[in-house]
Amino acid sequence: MIFEQVTIIGLGLIGSSIARALRAHNMVRTIIAADISQNVCKVFQSLDLADRVTDDLENSVRDSDLVIIAVPVGAFEAVARLIGPALEPGAILTDTGSVKCSVISQILPHLPDHVRFIPAHPIAGTEHSGPEAGFAELFIGRWCILTPLPESDPRAVEKLTALWTGFGAKVEIMTPEHHDIALGITSHLPHLIAYTIVGTAADLENQTRNDVIRFSASGFRDFTRIAASDPIMWRDIFLHNKESVLSILQQFNEDLTALQRAIRDGNSAILEETFTRGRAIRRAVIEAGQADYVYPEKTPAPTPDEEPPPPESAPGTSRRS
Repeated sequence: MIFEQVTIIGLGLIGSSIARALRAHNMVRTIIAADISQNVCKVFQSLDLADRVTDDLENSVRDSDLVIIAVPVGAFEAVARLIGPALEPGAILTDTGSVKCSVISQILPHLPDHVRFIPAHPIAGTEHSGPEAGFAELFIGRWCILTPLPESDPRAVEKLTALWTGFGAKVEIMTPEHHDIALGITSHLPHLIAYTIVGTAADLENQTRNDVIRFSASGFRDFTRIAASDPIMWRDIFLHNKESVLSILQQFNEDLTALQRAIRDGNSAILEETFTRGRAIRRAVIEAGQADYVYPEKTPAPTPDEEPPPPESAPGTSRRS
């Protein structure tokens, strides 16, 4: 066991998956689960994933040697203000936020000196949310980025590294600033584009919109999957990483304008070069093992780039590769 008692604050997809992974790998003696929503607490209690479930965030962290904040980015300051005075001397505080600079600025002012704060971001998730959506395998083969501060205790970093690698994740250490730029392009911008494309489809006239839904090809279908993500979480991410997102969005707009010009001018060379580069990136993602999830048996799901296999009894059908 790496820790004696862990408190998880925020019991959605990530928080409940952490609880499941802790149980599956027997990495902690006691799990305390906390959420401000009494309804969420009731659901979590029924899942039997923690030794105690409570909506009292302040008292939930007492006696815990690890506290994990897994709430939307916009709620971090309120949580830190509430639990800061109750954190145990020597306790490790970490998080799962998709933005790091903002999270650090929200949390640090409310922490006593005796707490060891190690910001983190497991790059894992699905379009589903809520306690029931979690599964212990969520982190297998995925990256967890740690962004320790200059004053961070190396031993605390080692313990968190052991925790995430124990879940099956791969750990990378970088600065908060680099994290926010990197995730701005790999995660935040794609979500912004997905929400925009799905919103454009929703604004079409009724018949066209109905046809878009009926005849959705894999590209549009995958955009709808991304756009099904938790709107509160993504609202906060964009508001708290706006400098990086706006900078990347400016570059994207320039690239999009160049493609628009190539289509208008019939410049096939530029189009082919762009699409070839994109194909190479996709192949690199697959080779890196970051293309899809191995879902647990209770929640089977097709990979993003495949159609679900047709029933074997259906004549004249075959699986698309």
